[in-house]
Amino acid sequence: MSSKSSRRTFLANSAIATIAGLTLPDVVSAATASAKKITLQKDDVILFQGDSITDWGRNHTEMAPNTSQALGNSYPFAAAINLLTQYPAKNLKFYNKGISGNKVFQLAARWDADCLDLKPNVLSILVGVNDFWHKLNGNYPEGTIDKYRSDYKALIERTKQALPDVKLIIGEPFAYAGYKSVGAGWYPKFNEYRLVAREMADTYHATFIPYQFIFDEALKLAPASYWSIDGVHPSVAGAGLMAKAWLETVKG
Repeated sequence: MSSKSSRRTFLANSAIATIAGLTLPDVVSAATASAKKITLQKDDVILFQGDSITDWGRNHTEMAPNTSQALGNSYPFAAAINLLTQYPAKNLKFYNKGISGNKVFQLAARWDADCLDLKPNVLSILVGVNDFWHKLNGNYPEGTIDKYRSDYKALIERTKQALPDVKLIIGEPFAYAGYKSVGAGWYPKFNEYRLVAREMADTYHATFIPYQFIFDEALKLAPASYWSIDGVHPSVAGAGLMAKAWLETVKG
């Protein structure tokens, strides 16, 4: 073997070894490395919005920030615990206003009370799986990818007009192909909804979290049943991984 060929082989093997040696936290860090980082300021209000993936067990009658009842059992709770512990002097206030089953137009219907009136400094939105899923199962016949895009755009425009300095985090809708609720009928159409979420982040200079890529990588370490309960909603481990990704996008 020539020295040039030996060098190419060495470099190729080194690259494979490096990739194979990455831990899941490394993958999360790499996946979010290019995302715009949000710096948290003293007295910031951080609001999580979305559907059941965000809602997940919260008490809708609990209005106070920073309580386990109000934050639920998913990634908002895990993220809040981490940051409240890490930055006690910042007096951060965390709210979760996700509601199970919501699509973008339903977020819009409650946006004044559940977003604008809270005047968040940081707004995290994860929505889209129901805009597709409910169309697929016949419960949202008027739903289309164009409606998802136009509704999402109108929601962000409205938010930016009312809160011009708000820092946006947009999560990518995700699913576990072939696991329980996520059948062959989901693809390739569902991928369009993922792309629209990224489009919204790019258009409005928001921080984007590529949840689908992160979970696809996680499947190399453990099966879908470890990360999700039904192909759509995260397990405890899945919620923890989402929180880890979310936390990579903020700094104190």
